Amino acid sequence: MKDLPVPEANIGKFKDSLVTADGSERASVALTNPETLWFNTGTLCNIECENCYILSSPTNDALVYLTESEVSQYLDQITEQDWPIREIAFTGGEPFMNPEMIAMTRAALARGYEVLILTNAMRPMMRKSMRAGLQELEAAYPGKMTLRVSLDHFTAAHHDAERGAGSFDKSIEGMIWLRDAGIKMAVAGRSLWGESDAESRAGFAALYQEHGLDIDALNPGATVLFPEMDESVEVPEITTACWGILDKSPNDVMCSSSRMVVKRKGAEAPVVLACTLLPYSEEFELGETLAEAEAPVQLNHAHCAKFCVLGGASCSA
Repeated sequence: MKDLPVPEANIGKFKDSLVTADGSERASVALTNPETLWFNTGTLCNIECENCYILSSPTNDALVYLTESEVSQYLDQITEQDWPIREIAFTGGEPFMNPEMIAMTRAALARGYEVLILTNAMRPMMRKSMRAGLQELEAAYPGKMTLRVSLDHFTAAHHDAERGAGSFDKSIEGMIWLRDAGIKMAVAGRSLWGESDAESRAGFAALYQEHGLDIDALNPGATVLFPEMDESVEVPEITTACWGILDKSPNDVMCSSSRMVVKRKGAEAPVVLACTLLPYSEEFELGETLAEAEAPVQLNHAHCAKFCVLGGASCSA
């Protein structure tokens, strides 16, 4: 992702975690119903996208590979904290770059959780060992695992403009393999090209029909269309008064129901973050344990406003 200038209208905003630029009380979100615990498996990826919010690439190891042992420690903490977690989710980078991806998934499934894995469905997932592992897990825990494939657009031209020539065809190949293996899929697209929601969903529906993919284009949990996180665009700060003005509850915002575990390069232990979208912001690091991560989150970032509160998006289904 290119460094973009801060628009003049945003200068002075998002400086104080408690107060907005005009002196109003900044909105915060309490962890009221923890449903999803995310694990970032590492920022290494087989491709480098034009606009990757986490800067994943074949060389970025700022977030290093998590291990099955580390994941299991947090699964233990879920029980200790009595969190009503429904779903364990894995993101990257490309999760299937991590050599312990199958083992980490098995650890979560074995404890009865649903598992969501975000992937580009390209060569890392299509390695023989990963395909064999996925087939084994699907046989042992049928229907409990969903792979959400990053397909930026329903046409190769737009998708490849973001992810590189030939990326679209490779992802479709992976999706066809998942289809034939009977593994549940979802899709994550992007609203980058000025199309209406209806136009985008119609395009994806046609693509699914063409390839015999059992994915619901009209269901926003199955075909997720994410708003763009352009840091050069002016966004308002969210005050406590905004909940009433927007007729929105803090419980609708992603950080009321999820946390993410990451391990930074050189760190002795993983840490828990408030948000999947802000992996590099120290302000959103809550501590090493889930107990520490129960603290409320101050909405002191442009992504909080544009992506979550105003955009209404969530990384979970």
